[in-house]
Amino acid sequence: MKIAIVSPYPPSKTTLNEYAFHLINQFKNKKEVSEIVILSDELPQGEHYEEVEGNCPVRIRTCWSFNSLKNLFTIRKAIKEEKPDVVLYNVQFLSFGSSKIAATLGLLSPLVSRLSGTPSVTLLHNIVETVDYESAGITKNPILKWVYNLAGTVMTKIILGSNLVGLTMPKYVNIIEKKYGAKNVALLPHGSFETPPVPSFEIPQGKKQIMTFGKFGTYKKVEKMIEAVELVRKRTGEELEIVIAGTDNPNVKGYLENVEKTYNHVPDIRFTGYVEEEDVPTIFGDSTVVVFPYTSTTGSSGVLHQAGAYGKAVVMPNIGDLKELIEEEGYAGAFFEPDNVEDMADAIEKLVLDDTYRTQIAEKNYAAAASLPMDDIADWYLMHFESLSKQKRKGQKNFSQKLRAA
Repeated sequence: MKIAIVSPYPPSKTTLNEYAFHLINQFKNKKEVSEIVILSDELPQGEHYEEVEGNCPVRIRTCWSFNSLKNLFTIRKAIKEEKPDVVLYNVQFLSFGSSKIAATLGLLSPLVSRLSGTPSVTLLHNIVETVDYESAGITKNPILKWVYNLAGTVMTKIILGSNLVGLTMPKYVNIIEKKYGAKNVALLPHGSFETPPVPSFEIPQGKKQIMTFGKFGTYKKVEKMIEAVELVRKRTGEELEIVIAGTDNPNVKGYLENVEKTYNHVPDIRFTGYVEEEDVPTIFGDSTVVVFPYTSTTGSSGVLHQAGAYGKAVVMPNIGDLKELIEEEGYAGAFFEPDNVEDMADAIEKLVLDDTYRTQIAEKNYAAAASLPMDDIADWYLMHFESLSKQKRKGQKNFSQKLRAA
């Protein structure tokens, strides 16, 4: 099969670029795949994509940009010219823009692909039905909540115009099937990006690193984590380093710069900026505890799967999808109530002081990550791709037979 994948791809900083990187790493070495074309977004001036090597040809073609109103047409043009057997869209609701018009136009692409004769699969990483707009910092206004829900419902119906919509959690599948009467949804778990060799789980020497990783500024905010670690330092006298790894959410530019200025008096705090893929193992490997300073969740967590793959204990908010993901996939962690600095400090302190407890959680998380590697998830995708390709070939054959009969 020749596969087209519409998605940001490193060094693009657009959300979901890391997921695409690891999924394509698996696709490019599968015997069922003859060619891959990555339909990615335009990079800032001065940056460029590197050549991607694999067992099959892999090309990167830029054909869209964040917040452009032309994405629907430029993506359609690229697909028409590339003629893939199937196209995969790796998206969430704001993948194509922060403005409602740009986002909606971009999300029409899977429907247009299907109507144009190219089978489309959309991996939707979040659904509007599980978003808490208030705790996510979006709005407290009940009228605006209603508007956002309406917009999200319309977008979901548009996305369901794909041949197949993949959802990362069983809960999501149940919600979409029940609310929309959808028959074209399937479970496509997030999976672990990679499963390194079994970690040593040794007790770290020197300062213990309390790390958080992601794109910050919306429902992922680091102020309370910094304050919680400060509190643990005062209580215990432990030497703790705070590591904030990642960048601003595209919709909240300047957030981390402001945080750094506000907390410049705090000792042993490090802002890494964007973490290149080759540096991810070091960031996780050096950390003692990984903290999720979230006020809400909008889907399955790639960072949790990464923390598990590197054998790390985690501190997590006791909310929504994260809690369900842990129960379903076998992860473990120390929990805190969102927005509660003291509760977060208690969770961090317990893991910092109790080496045995921390190691138990780390080992359980590694086992959970190893049980669902991305290599297996890629096979799930290929099974669906092949099914859609067969349907397309069967339809073309039937159409040709009808033409001959006429």
